[in-house]
Amino acid sequence: MDRDCPPEESLTSSLDEDCVVLGNVKDMSLEAEAVVKDVLFAVDEMHVSQSLNSASDVAYINVETREGNRYCVELTEAGLRVVAYAFNQVDENVNTQYHETVYSLLNKLSPGYREAFGNALLQRLERLKQNGQ
Repeated sequence: MDRDCPPEESLTSSLDEDCVVLGNVKDMSLEAEAVVKDVLFAVDEMHVSQSLNSASDVAYINVETREGNRYCVELTEAGLRVVAYAFNQVDENVNTQYHETVYSLLNKLSPGYREAFGNALLQRLERLKQNGQ
């Protein structure tokens, strides 16, 4: 699976640090909230689904890309994958690959995300350059 790193310093914490572990199972609803927080800057809309039942081992995230495409994304221990091309739905006929990170998933789905991610990275590098001089 693909791996990426977020451009912003505030985004550099591991999602594992932001989740609660219940025995050996992460609380995916808390993990989903951390995912949303990390990449909201680079999409038009993103929120944890309140309509689909989340559990300790699965959560659903609605994403609208900068291109206006809507997705329902499943988050499990296996990673993230698109499960429908609309909010708050799971389409059993949609069979997409899992991505280890939300960054690799959005990188594949959205040129607008890639642009926003690149711009945020450039801004961060510019701030580092200014602080270093």
